[in-house]
Amino acid sequence: MTEDPEHAKSTKDTESARDAGAAVGVGWHRLHPLSPLMRAGGLVPGLLGLLVLGLVTADSYKDYLYRVIVAAGLLVTGFIRWLVTRWKVDGTTLRIETGLLRRDSRQLPMTRIQAVDVVRPLLARMLGLAALQIRLAGAGHGGDRLAYLTVGEAARLRAVLLAGQHGLDPATAKAAELPVITVPTGRVIGATLLRAAPRFLALAVIAGVAATAAPRIFLAAESTLGLIALGLVTRTWRQVTGRYGFTVATSPDGIRIRRGLLSTVAETIPFRRVQAVRLVQPLLWRPFGWCRLVVHVAGVAGRGSGPKAGGLTKALLPVGYMHEAQHLVGLVLGHDMPELTRPPKRARAKAPLSYHFLAAGHNQVMAVTVTGRVCQKTVYMRLEKLQSVRLTQGPVQRMLSLASVHGDAAGRWAHALFADRQADQARGLLDELADLSRSARSAESSS
Repeated sequence: MTEDPEHAKSTKDTESARDAGAAVGVGWHRLHPLSPLMRAGGLVPGLLGLLVLGLVTADSYKDYLYRVIVAAGLLVTGFIRWLVTRWKVDGTTLRIETGLLRRDSRQLPMTRIQAVDVVRPLLARMLGLAALQIRLAGAGHGGDRLAYLTVGEAARLRAVLLAGQHGLDPATAKAAELPVITVPTGRVIGATLLRAAPRFLALAVIAGVAATAAPRIFLAAESTLGLIALGLVTRTWRQVTGRYGFTVATSPDGIRIRRGLLSTVAETIPFRRVQAVRLVQPLLWRPFGWCRLVVHVAGVAGRGSGPKAGGLTKALLPVGYMHEAQHLVGLVLGHDMPELTRPPKRARAKAPLSYHFLAAGHNQVMAVTVTGRVCQKTVYMRLEKLQSVRLTQGPVQRMLSLASVHGDAAGRWAHALFADRQADQARGLLDELADLSRSARSAESSS
């Protein structure tokens, strides 16, 4: 007797759904009881300051009581929000319900998951808690957040979600990680300071000129310049602590990134959600041979529309050497790289500052383009990710018989540029890339 394929698929889905529920617990779940404290954690210094200020400045008992009521109201609001929030895994869907007067029920299909992050601020680490950040195709900019769960519960739920995203059995969701690269702390500090140096130098020049040419204006703007300098220092410090201990590992479900000093973040990026990879070589980093690698993940809809709207950008390598970056590109997109060619020499008249960078090439599966003026940028994109191909030709290009071909994937910065090609070659390239992308998508869907 032959088994019905549809029945077999239904039975398999039912078993996977049952395993998913078993992995994280059956039925509805609440967030951790300490979640209200965590949500109010950022307000604690302000609340304490408010109470102390009330003791010092309150003219009467009623003034102090009013401040106490305001502080208590904030804590009660956090408790109510925790009380009306619940979640559960329903088959291949994560359901999140919240709201007191107006109920909000969210259903998050696992197949649309773009990335799953485990975020642990300092207070959460002290309490053994973690927040789960879930980003979906077409979701809002911030995605959905379950804050807070125990560390073990967050790890199990993330494994189940990633397994469901790949259509795998959640019972075997925890895949072994293979460490690839760990960025040294000294390199992170040096690269961050080099990136911040032009901003500090510009501020120092402005302050020096103002102090010399217009002392009165400088004295009036001294506090403003001080605030700007404090903001630059704070930003630099956050970049260093955010990239501290940056580790990249691979697993069957994607690239896993761990980073952070005070607050730690564990990110997982599914391989097939990657739209493009961008390699950047800033001018001040070149003497050290450093570069930066950024991965673009589709699906976070912004206010705009079209192929460049939205998108999620993550650092795959905040600072590293070229061989490290190329190794990571090969792990994410494959090692089948095309040969690059340069534009004709007459393109130098149009782009004298960036001509020495311009190069591009493609094969049956991959497109690679190099552009830039002061900062060299290399974009790697698999052709099945192309959503549109277009040709542009400005006035100077028409005079020189040149044209540029643009390949757009999902995401604001996922963009490959074949700059300043010969006009007839650019028209042929336009049709060729469109045909190759359709073929690549057909091959991917059939595999």
